[in-house]
Amino acid sequence: MITTLSGDTSRLRTTVDFVKEQDTVTLLPLLLPGLDGPELRALVEHCHFSHAALLVFPSGEGELRTMLTGCGLVAAERPQPSVVVRERLALRHRRRAADLDVSILRPEVVGLDGARRTVEVFALTVPEGSGLDTIAAHERERQHEAHVAFQVTAPDPLVLRGLCAVFARFGATPDGGGYNPHENGTVFYFAAPDETKAGYRRVELYVPGDYRDVLAAHLEEHRVRQPAETLLRLMTGAWTTQALAVFAQLRVPDAMDIERGVDVDVLAHDIGARPRNLATLLRYLAMLGAVEEGRDGFRLTELGALLRAGAAGSMRPLALMYGGPFYQSFAGLAHTVRTGQVAFEHLFGENHFDHFARDPELAALFDQSMAAGSAMFDPVPAHPALAAAAEAPAGATVVDIAGGNGELLGRVLAAHPRLSGVLLERPHAVEAARRRLDEAGYGMRCAFRAGDFADVPAGGNVYLLSRVLHDWDDERCRDILRHCARAMPDHADLLVIERVLPADGSASLATAWDLHMMCNVGGRERRAAHYARLFADAGLALVDRTPLPLDGHVLHARKAGTPTSSV
Repeated sequence: MITTLSGDTSRLRTTVDFVKEQDTVTLLPLLLPGLDGPELRALVEHCHFSHAALLVFPSGEGELRTMLTGCGLVAAERPQPSVVVRERLALRHRRRAADLDVSILRPEVVGLDGARRTVEVFALTVPEGSGLDTIAAHERERQHEAHVAFQVTAPDPLVLRGLCAVFARFGATPDGGGYNPHENGTVFYFAAPDETKAGYRRVELYVPGDYRDVLAAHLEEHRVRQPAETLLRLMTGAWTTQALAVFAQLRVPDAMDIERGVDVDVLAHDIGARPRNLATLLRYLAMLGAVEEGRDGFRLTELGALLRAGAAGSMRPLALMYGGPFYQSFAGLAHTVRTGQVAFEHLFGENHFDHFARDPELAALFDQSMAAGSAMFDPVPAHPALAAAAEAPAGATVVDIAGGNGELLGRVLAAHPRLSGVLLERPHAVEAARRRLDEAGYGMRCAFRAGDFADVPAGGNVYLLSRVLHDWDDERCRDILRHCARAMPDHADLLVIERVLPADGSASLATAWDLHMMCNVGGRERRAAHYARLFADAGLALVDRTPLPLDGHVLHARKAGTPTSSV
């Protein structure tokens, strides 16, 4: 909970600073790019910036107060129930509203301009062991409830319709609203345009009084527009995949700068493209946040920089893989759903492992794409089982089964200088891993073995299976786990790294990858209970599981009946 509290406090402190530093005149053009002149003056005349809101996740009221104090906030009143946010969370996460304790506080802050504003703090209580951590993680990532608010002064129906029209003219779209009879206030929500520079995607217009007649037209426009627009955005997702893949393929990010813009004509000349066509691509990528357009041309963002070749943490290989072979095979998804045959095999005539191994360039790209998912590995070297193995008197051995190009094993060896490693892979991958670990300076501490799952070496202290089991059906997984169990000494630990399907059906990257595995690989993602059954069938027992970024988990298993006190 310490990390959670610290993270929420940091988010809250950022919100407090934002409320202090912004004012109506500067914030509105950030939210609605292009807003200027008479329209800006009209908005400033009739509404003012009143608050920014966020949702935090304390374990109780005491932790909430600690969080507020850490940000210099004083809440005069006790937290009050927030029925609206509670119902939205219940609907979004398919939970009973009665099971969610959501409160609201409005501590006051004074802006740099001397104006008094508030920070609207919604708090979902997440007691330890409550099972609400998945909701908290999802909401922290998506920030659904974060918004900025403006209060309308001296409103009337004509003014309200005019304000809504100005918002629409500059790209904001209706996003719900309601009337609160307890406060006698009407709320109009808008989704900020994609080009917004304020850091918030949701805008609230609060109007004292009952203006449900104007609100009805606002809500009707929201109902009419949102389903079609949402569906249209979903149906054009393939465009996004290809735009990012082409951006990476043409090495456009490598020719751009984060600090300053570059003229399209110059950029087109550098990469060998048509200026007009490149400009069209870049404008689309600006909507995605990969680039930004300014007076001096297009500038690369931190998100776009992840597609640079050879950069630390580069995701370029993933973009090329998802926009290449896997993009092609997804066209056969209907065939997979209808017949059960893997679309990749239907299209290419063989499974993806054999297909990639047959083509050296594709094999290298696949290995690089697996390594590019390394963000989910960052906490793995700190796992208690690895830390305990590193403290063994004579050191210990980590066996990475199907370890790819050695990305994960290299991270483990870097974090634990006393450990040695063994990497088991196919021959072509073993050589790539040997080169990588030699270059990193860990080759002398690592043995390399070419082979299959039947060749898992015995005598290791910790065994790693990273994103392996999701490639296979249950029967093959049992075989793999039995090979591991036979090789493992009684004291050894098995760490299985996979995305785990949520038991409650909440949104997760694992659900998306479950579809990908079915279509392209012939495997599947699974729930933790499903993995526990597979472990049990192989004579292993699930000890615990630890969450990782990108909805990953470390599933820690040992031989059934083995004490776990050593870790």
